[in-house]
Amino acid sequence: MIDKNILFPYKISPEYNKSVAYFSMEFAIDQSLKTYSGGLGFLAGSHMRSVFDLKQNLIGIGMLWKFGYYEQRRKADNSLQVFFREHIYSFLEDTKIRFQLVIKNQPVWVAVYHLPANTFGSAPMFFLTTDTDGNSEWARSISYHLYDKEMELKVAQGMVLGLGGAKFLEIAGLEPEIYHFNEAHAVSAIFHLWAKEKSLAKIKDRLIFTTHTPEEAGNEKHDFHFLQYMGFFGDANPHEVAEAMGVKNNIFNHSLAALKTCRKANGVSKLHGEVSRQMWGNEAGICEIDHITNAQNRKYWVDETLEKARLKGDTKKISERKKELKKRLFAEVADQAGKLFDPEVLTIVWARRFAGYKRPDLITRDIERFERLMKNNKIQIIWAGKPYPFDFSAIDIFNRLFYTSHHHPNMAVLTGYELKLSKLLKDGSDVWLNNPVVTREASGTSGMTAAMNASINLTTFDGWVCEFSDDTNSFIAPVAPAHNDQLRDKTDMENMLDLIENKILPMYYNSPADWNQMVLKSMNDVNAFFDSDRMADEYYKKMYN
Repeated sequence: MIDKNILFPYKISPEYNKSVAYFSMEFAIDQSLKTYSGGLGFLAGSHMRSVFDLKQNLIGIGMLWKFGYYEQRRKADNSLQVFFREHIYSFLEDTKIRFQLVIKNQPVWVAVYHLPANTFGSAPMFFLTTDTDGNSEWARSISYHLYDKEMELKVAQGMVLGLGGAKFLEIAGLEPEIYHFNEAHAVSAIFHLWAKEKSLAKIKDRLIFTTHTPEEAGNEKHDFHFLQYMGFFGDANPHEVAEAMGVKNNIFNHSLAALKTCRKANGVSKLHGEVSRQMWGNEAGICEIDHITNAQNRKYWVDETLEKARLKGDTKKISERKKELKKRLFAEVADQAGKLFDPEVLTIVWARRFAGYKRPDLITRDIERFERLMKNNKIQIIWAGKPYPFDFSAIDIFNRLFYTSHHHPNMAVLTGYELKLSKLLKDGSDVWLNNPVVTREASGTSGMTAAMNASINLTTFDGWVCEFSDDTNSFIAPVAPAHNDQLRDKTDMENMLDLIENKILPMYYNSPADWNQMVLKSMNDVNAFFDSDRMADEYYKKMYN
């Protein structure tokens, strides 16, 4: 048992009194705690920080990854190297709670570690691991790598988070009034509760689901009998599960299962809510799908000097501070790339998870035009981001961008895109480049924290941007035709380059007063709505209560 009275170092606010357990496969709480890969983790980390700031009655349930996601390094020829290193955290407390799950017909021990709320200013966190005494090497390896490439291990990871997280809460005496699943990774928790209560109807009101995937094909699916073999449904009756989930052709859809069992679900932007309702609208028996737009924790991300200047409307101070922050970023550029960037020169950054739909190399696809841009203008461009370690096409794009940078002293490609580098890039960029395929980015959040730190978004009209951007605070590419992928990409590329050449560069150098006013407008607009305190408050008001 865990004493609830010492779990929270604050008096819980009355409006947030309902107890919640928030399940997520990844949390970006601090640079030193390698339990995240990208945007989902950044979002969850900001949420947990706002829980602390608002004094909410919420705890986080995650996984303790022995090797994290991966270390992003370079080989001898400077191409990307995927490197795995064991992480040991002295600041995590062993709860001494051990219990077993049956996975693939074998007992697997699960240990649980506690991150106290005061350590990094977050919700109280509990991290589960199978890397503990009594387990086989296979069982230990379940919690080695975030998003393991092996299907059995990946499913087992969801079982530890879901079934294991629910069982831990029961053993620890922390069973909440609300179970919140951030994506469908922990959906197996539902079957633990179902088996315990002997009725799906009894638990439905306690279940909340957040979806981040705007395409049906992107939602995880598995063979139903394979999941039975893995023990995914715990002690729940598999025939009842198949009937209640509407399993067709022996395929179990994890997100659809969540939508059929939870009381309410939400997308993570207004547009994503609309897309999700259209995507799942033909499915019988799903819950209501609302939306709560993602946000980031301003208190954690914003530069204090920039924020003070914003509040005073002091554009001169913002501009001065921006150059200081650019120097910090450029020290990292010099260290990694051997290039000396100039803080007086317009600097564009593309930095996020390397994924096909995010199109990291979009503006370089017309290589002749890109080279003219780089050679004939005072401009600097930086790329950073982690491809999935076994997504070889994304790794190839990363490497090709790096090799292209050899030809341009004003172009750099950086490694190690975690919280620390992300902060440097957002602080030091003048323009934050964002060019996903429209409707493919459920929300996206990196541009929020860039805008908080006086960087202007150059973006396609997707995700959170649709609720923020206009011609006074961003540079927005017109929505390209969607019926032909090649034409769409070509149109978006040309629109982005047109904006850089015809609007951004002239305004930055020829109309600095207009540029500074646009920066200030962007900072004010993003701070009005896209702080995670608003998001954490909305979850209580719209989803939990």
